[in-house]
Amino acid sequence: MFNRLFPLLLAAAVALSCPLAAQTQSPHPVVQESTFWADEVARGLMPPATWRIPQEPLVVDLEAKGRSFGTQGGTLRTMISRSKDVRQMVVYGYARLVGYDHKYNLKPDILRDVTVEDGRRFTLHLREGHKWSDGSDFTSADFDYWWNHVANNPELSPNGPPDVMRVGRQLATMSFPDRLTVVVEWPVSNPEFLQQLAAARPPFIYRPSTYLKQFHVDFADPAILKTEIDKRRVRGWAALHNRIDNMYKFDNPALPTLQPWMSATATKSTRQLYVRNPYFHRIDARGVQLPYIDVVEMTVVGAGLVAAKSNAGETDLQARGLDFNDVAILKKGESDGANYHTLLWGNGAASQIAIYPNLNFADPVWREVIRDVRFRRALSMGIDRHMINRALYFGLGQEGGMAALAGSAFFSEANLHAWASYDPDAANALLDEMGLTERTPSGLRKLPDGRPMEFVIETAGERQEVENALAIITDTWREIGIKLVMRPLDRDILRNRVYAGVTMAAVWYGWDNGLPQPYTPPGYLAPTQQDFMAWPMWGQYYQTRGAAGEAVNMPQAKRLLVLSAQWTAAKDDATRSAIWREMLEIHASEQYGIGILAEAPQPVVVNNTLRNVPEAATWAWEPGAHFGVHRMDEFWFDLPTQTAQVSK
Repeated sequence: MFNRLFPLLLAAAVALSCPLAAQTQSPHPVVQESTFWADEVARGLMPPATWRIPQEPLVVDLEAKGRSFGTQGGTLRTMISRSKDVRQMVVYGYARLVGYDHKYNLKPDILRDVTVEDGRRFTLHLREGHKWSDGSDFTSADFDYWWNHVANNPELSPNGPPDVMRVGRQLATMSFPDRLTVVVEWPVSNPEFLQQLAAARPPFIYRPSTYLKQFHVDFADPAILKTEIDKRRVRGWAALHNRIDNMYKFDNPALPTLQPWMSATATKSTRQLYVRNPYFHRIDARGVQLPYIDVVEMTVVGAGLVAAKSNAGETDLQARGLDFNDVAILKKGESDGANYHTLLWGNGAASQIAIYPNLNFADPVWREVIRDVRFRRALSMGIDRHMINRALYFGLGQEGGMAALAGSAFFSEANLHAWASYDPDAANALLDEMGLTERTPSGLRKLPDGRPMEFVIETAGERQEVENALAIITDTWREIGIKLVMRPLDRDILRNRVYAGVTMAAVWYGWDNGLPQPYTPPGYLAPTQQDFMAWPMWGQYYQTRGAAGEAVNMPQAKRLLVLSAQWTAAKDDATRSAIWREMLEIHASEQYGIGILAEAPQPVVVNNTLRNVPEAATWAWEPGAHFGVHRMDEFWFDLPTQTAQVSK
């Protein structure tokens, strides 16, 4: 076996120190030992599987889901385009306190159960015997540590507890009646809480306290803590704690996890390995502990190389980094004998490509132009969506603006087509009506201060289809007197520029969740987040409760904030549905995000021996966490001698 996992020594010490009486109750069905960890168990470095899982594990009946029972083993290869994207292991692993099942119903996952009273008091019931990946107990003490020593510690959390613990201005309380019970309570109802816990990027309202206390000033030995601060070259204990405490980033191999796989690569490299969590809480109905796959190998490659490497058979499961225009090269790889097939999943984003004119742009002249709804409508009507659809998606996309998709309860043809027909004459008329009638000798319109209208759209430079679409839009916008200037940037640089208000416009996907239902929180349609590129400064103002950014000062945007708050206070689905429809109508009218088309299929490359990957599914960030809702821990290799490809 490997010489593996320096956290394993800590795991063994903790596990073997536990009294046997607390671990001898075997769940039903009887749990089978993992061949991956069998050597460690035989040498006494790890307790048997029966003792490693909770007394009441989450038992998964795969046959009831139309899936096959699998066998443990194998190494799954996948690719990412940035080292930061190792966090996809948290997304794909999708271990959540509460999560969506394959039918998008909320179910307890890490939690044994949840009880809700009056929509405002949530009692979280933990599983007896559940452990972190290092073998330490997962109990209410881990929630207590987060609440009292992280979220409410001014040095670690200067802005106080995060938004998940707030309803408007109302802050939750958190109490811990016993070691397996946590109570989260608000004075008013909170219909969003469970869905927030199930998010692709979840709010971690708990921490591995046994591990983190050694880096916290309230618990650590001062001399040892100072040594750690000096060794890691940080300014103080809070900076040290924040660097180590990165549950979502998943880049600290020593940090215990509850996810199906844990990091086994101690250094930063282009090849990151994740091995099965020996204490994972899910088993199948035969007693086989999940995940089935022993090792996930995540390789960092250039964004433009994902399709080529997939074509060469260098991945076992891949969707990230692939776009519809890669289907041809992927199909060629299949015909050339590469051991994979390409699935085409539905896409859950509200738009494949959306342009976001920045209402908070720092240039005062441009800002006034952009804030005039006639300008945004003219931009939308200056886009030939049909040409883009035919050129890039073989006509398979749904042409129209950014709106709820056809699978949503709130789909509206009127919203989809509002200001979305290619009509340069109508667009020119709107711009003339704004008074933008002066032109340069080359035909470009002039701004009120005489500058030519050169509209700069910044991109992350990662998707060829975006650049191709913008090239087509460049030609059609010239017909309305506007020059499109495309500026590709690194994704992080793009985001930082948007947040700072120095980006005129940006291009990204549409809303992550294009399939809202009455129970879906509509906050992402209101100026509550800086990530929505049309109003980053308004989002900052909301997220920091006025400490940064700018207050909303446009009527319809203010109305969206009011409606979002009303949705939170609503008591029935009829009211929530009415609120959703009004918010969507405002977006269709105001064109805050100019959608181009939606629902173009997402290619998914799957190794021919990989089982339980659904043939038809939805690729969506919210809800679903991409592969997460499809339960990657249930995928398995149908090979009799598949073994972990990791050197000792």
